[in-house]
Amino acid sequence: MLRLEGATVRFAGRAAALDGVDLDVAEHEIVCVLGPSGSGKSTLLRAVAGLQPLDAGRMFLDGRDLAGVPAHRRGVGLMFQDHQLFPQRDVGGNVAFGPRMHGAARAEQDVRVRELLDLVGLPGAARRAVAALSGGEQQRVALARALAPRPRLLMLDEPLGQLDRSLRERLVVELRDLFGRLGTTVLAVTHDQGEAFALADRVVVMRNGRIAQSGTPLEVWQRPADAFVARFLGFDNVVEATVAGQAADTPWGKLPVPEGSPQGPGTLLVRPAGVRLVDASEGLRCTVAARTFRGTHVAVRLQPEGAPALEAACALRAAPEPGDEVGVVFDAAEIVVLGGAAGV
Repeated sequence: MLRLEGATVRFAGRAAALDGVDLDVAEHEIVCVLGPSGSGKSTLLRAVAGLQPLDAGRMFLDGRDLAGVPAHRRGVGLMFQDHQLFPQRDVGGNVAFGPRMHGAARAEQDVRVRELLDLVGLPGAARRAVAALSGGEQQRVALARALAPRPRLLMLDEPLGQLDRSLRERLVVELRDLFGRLGTTVLAVTHDQGEAFALADRVVVMRNGRIAQSGTPLEVWQRPADAFVARFLGFDNVVEATVAGQAADTPWGKLPVPEGSPQGPGTLLVRPAGVRLVDASEGLRCTVAARTFRGTHVAVRLQPEGAPALEAACALRAAPEPGDEVGVVFDAAEIVVLGGAAGV
């Protein structure tokens, strides 16, 4: 449905905010764009919406070239992080805004408002004042307003960014279900990995205006493209290594790698689940530097002598105390040979 070919945006005195981006979004697909601040993800969204002109490249929606097409004629919906509801209008007035701008009759507007408020879980809220709504309710109204004109493409800019974690986790599940039932095509931008992985059919990770990796959430999580993506996803156990056969020489010693791993110099990722704690007399001897409770497990920071620190994931009851001496062995199933240099 949406195609970007070499999309480029440059701002004066700065590197390109978008640097030759190629991206396809299929009909009914939910694509989430992830990346650190300044990676170009919001510029990408604004360019597709028609709020930021391209300096080079082309964009197509349903095969239609979007060059010169103003934002209000693109047939896309856009929901911002801060919702940007009209405070002078009640809930119904906000939701009806798009259909009214498209010339819908009053009766048609009323039907659409009722349908959408039921859909987003706010039945009978049409006459409520926007100021009286909670943050989660405002998010639902903003979503209903974005959906009201029946956009071919719905774009979300940090849609849940201002909500508390428990509410975000609940709403992202509801959004996934809602978009599936509506068959909505979605392009969303978020900095929250958990949100993106729960919502998306496909995740796109950006860096310095370019796409660093694109794939299903499972593909990106299991096989990060390089050290940058691995570190962005929160993996710290990344080092340079030389692979020969099914073993790799690393600062942590000789580690097993999965069969078929790329050979020669490269970069190694060891997921915390692959760092197994054993008796201090076995494996790589480490001192427990710190431990952090993560809800489902304890993250244990280990310091081997003369080598980079390691993170292990342990069950709460099995987690050692800071200052303890432990041994470490490695599970090949949790080790990935990456592309790029470890310091990238």
